[in-house]
Amino acid sequence: MPAAKRRVIYWFRTDLRLHDSPALKAALDLKPECLYPIWCWDPHYVYRARVGSNRWQYLLDCQSDLSASITKLNPKSKLFLIREAPQTLLPKLFKAWKISHLVFEKDTDAYARDRDERVSELAKQAGVEVVVRMGRTLYDPDDLVKVNGGKPTMSITQVQHAADKLGEVARPIPAPTSIPDPGETSLSFEQTQPSQDPDINATQRSGNESSYTHLSGPNGDFAIPTLEELGLKAATTSHRGGETVALAQLDRIIKDTVYTATFSKPATAPTAFSPQATTLLSPHHHFGSLSVREFYWRVQAVLANYNGKAKASTVPTNLIGQLLFRDMYFGAQASLGYKYAQELGNSHCRFVPWHLPSKVDEKNGLITAGYTVDAPQAEEWFQRWKHGRTGFPWIDALMRQLRFEGWIHHLGRHAVACFLTRGGCYVHWERGAEVFEEWLIDHEVACNVGNWQWLSCTAFYSQFYRCYSPIVFPKKWDPHGDFVRHYVPELRDYPEKYIYEPWKAPISDQKKAGCLIKGDGTDEEINGMNAYPKPMLDFSERRTVCIEAIKNAYHVNLYGNNPQVLDGTWRALFADDGEGPTEGKSSKDGLKHDNERQVKHSADTQNGEAGVDENEGEAAEDGGDNKGGDKEGSKRKRGQGTLDGLFTRKKARLEMTK
Repeated sequence: MPAAKRRVIYWFRTDLRLHDSPALKAALDLKPECLYPIWCWDPHYVYRARVGSNRWQYLLDCQSDLSASITKLNPKSKLFLIREAPQTLLPKLFKAWKISHLVFEKDTDAYARDRDERVSELAKQAGVEVVVRMGRTLYDPDDLVKVNGGKPTMSITQVQHAADKLGEVARPIPAPTSIPDPGETSLSFEQTQPSQDPDINATQRSGNESSYTHLSGPNGDFAIPTLEELGLKAATTSHRGGETVALAQLDRIIKDTVYTATFSKPATAPTAFSPQATTLLSPHHHFGSLSVREFYWRVQAVLANYNGKAKASTVPTNLIGQLLFRDMYFGAQASLGYKYAQELGNSHCRFVPWHLPSKVDEKNGLITAGYTVDAPQAEEWFQRWKHGRTGFPWIDALMRQLRFEGWIHHLGRHAVACFLTRGGCYVHWERGAEVFEEWLIDHEVACNVGNWQWLSCTAFYSQFYRCYSPIVFPKKWDPHGDFVRHYVPELRDYPEKYIYEPWKAPISDQKKAGCLIKGDGTDEEINGMNAYPKPMLDFSERRTVCIEAIKNAYHVNLYGNNPQVLDGTWRALFADDGEGPTEGKSSKDGLKHDNERQVKHSADTQNGEAGVDENEGEAAEDGGDNKGGDKEGSKRKRGQGTLDGLFTRKKARLEMTK
């Protein structure tokens, strides 16, 4: 088609930037007579994905910044935000604007794949050519999977081996210096109104959601919606989005060559908050306001020229390693699809009978927005964990920071995830992942789910006996407790001796500090004085319970796609009094050993490719008040090797006796 007749829609999604955008370059290379930069206001994210006010604000920041940057290049253009689902909107735009090409960045999220396949089918029916380019990750996740033998990437080593075969990361592309005019932008067709039911973000709203009242916005100018239109509560985070902010932030980081070259993520302080110890570029990568390739190559340039006294860090703990970990999770998700984000049906996720399991849609086998409360105490613990009322100041400070700012340090994420799952509450990792999905400004399904599976030791990582102490772990980073004093202000005047264990303070000291340790956290004041809750559980006791329970689950050795998991007969392998909703047949040690054929079937059908180097990119988790330290950990590690090999050996014995 002659360039003069090419009329192109550029569909922005995960690439809210002008610099280093392979898809945008592909659109401009078509040399179109007109280019429409659009955003489809997709009701899937408005109503069906958990998104809190802070992440919405970050998105609106990114959209506003991008729109302003487009207008700087061409005063006639902007980001045209149209309020309708892409599956119904785009076919109408193809006809109304006489579109010849649709261009967008590839997205391997499960929902995005379905959406894009449907849109591509509709484009083909309309005679519109679709152009897709990858730019969200260092490597195309589908290419990683292909080079990895068609299997999900479950370790950083697998990513590195795949990268060796795929070659060097592509160099970043300069931002365009001009953008073609858009064509006629009138919309004469009717808007297809979305259904608001179910609206799982209703709890985030303080008013009515009205962002779909007008197709092109209240004033017909394709304006970006406001939080008020979304009916959302005001954002509380100070972190701002947008390409302009991202590039300035990157400049500051790269300018500090020692920091950039010696950055080692496990060595950064989770208690640092003003400023934080890490780059905080992850939300920019999520929204695409900063290219991962731009970041990668600018860091590589620093490493290539660095000759400082402090030794440069290396993969997997350095900045390059963090991008490779991100690619690892995207590769795993690309391979497993929807089942990646859940335990049920997931071939690479260990089955553990956690408390508060998800409800499942029997039609498609996917988890729903609901869950089963199998134990009232577990539900209480979960809610207290979520809202920062556990009675453990380190955990509560982190959860309050998360809710208020939309971000916490990666070791902080590790600590609260361990506490909720295998290190205290034994609550399903899917519950924690949903809270992070709601509150994180840098939430990506691939990374969030992957991290929760890692920290619950159900995938990617298996050293379940290594737990974070909510007392000893933060003490080594912040003995004075400044982090706790900031985010749990009712404890700000507590002596350093008691800042992580305020329940041990004498009543006289509690009164002197102006805060009583009493109640469950529902009352901010008791007898006219500030109140902070007592610990909701005995950590040492619960850690032991959790470790034994997950050890038992490892012994049973089921994965999410095992037939016994899918049909519910897994309960026969667990004792009635086992931790979690077991209700199985009683046995002395919590396992039903009398049916070896049944156990053999479990081992045969689990996927054996989930093993990884368990130390890659991980800081050692501090068991805290355990006596014996490394000696006990070593003993448990040797024991874990025995557990992991149990069913392989049992299978061999059974085969020999056939």
